Amino acid sequence: MGWWLWMLLGFALIVCELTTPGGFFFLFFGLGAVAVGALVGLGAAGPAWLQWLLFSLISIGFLVPLRGRLLRRMARGEDAAARVDALVGQVAVVLEDLPPGEVGKAELRGTAWNARNESQQALRRGQRSKVTRVDGLMLWLQPE
Repeated sequence: MGWWLWMLLGFALIVCELTTPGGFFFLFFGLGAVAVGALVGLGAAGPAWLQWLLFSLISIGFLVPLRGRLLRRMARGEDAAARVDALVGQVAVVLEDLPPGEVGKAELRGTAWNARNESQQALRRGQRSKVTRVDGLMLWLQPE
C-alpha cells in the first residue's frame, strides 16, 4: 500500500474521531495509520502484510497506554460543575457595600467574584457572608 493511502486512512480515522462522541478509539488507529504511512514513505515498512501488522501493533501501542490517560483528562472538565457546587455553604468576604438585591464583589478562596446580595439587609464591606448558590461566575450571598 502506498504511503499516501496510509496517510489518507490515518486522517480519515482522526476526522472520524472528531465527528463521533468520545470513546477515543479511532484516534489511536488514525495515529497508527499515519505512523505506518511515514514508515512506508521512508521505505522501512516492507511488504503489505508487514504494514498491516505494524499498523495493528502501533495502533494498540498507542491505545493501551494513552487512552486511559486521555479519558481521565477529559473527565476532569466534567468535575468542574461539582467543584463549583462545592462553593455553596462557603464563607465569602464582601469587598464593597452591597445593598439588598444589588451586585458587587466578594472574595472567596483568594479570588474576587461577582456577588449578588439576596438578603433583605445590606452587606457591608468586610462582612462575612454565606454563599447560597452559584450561577455562572456569580455568587449569591446572605449574611452569615
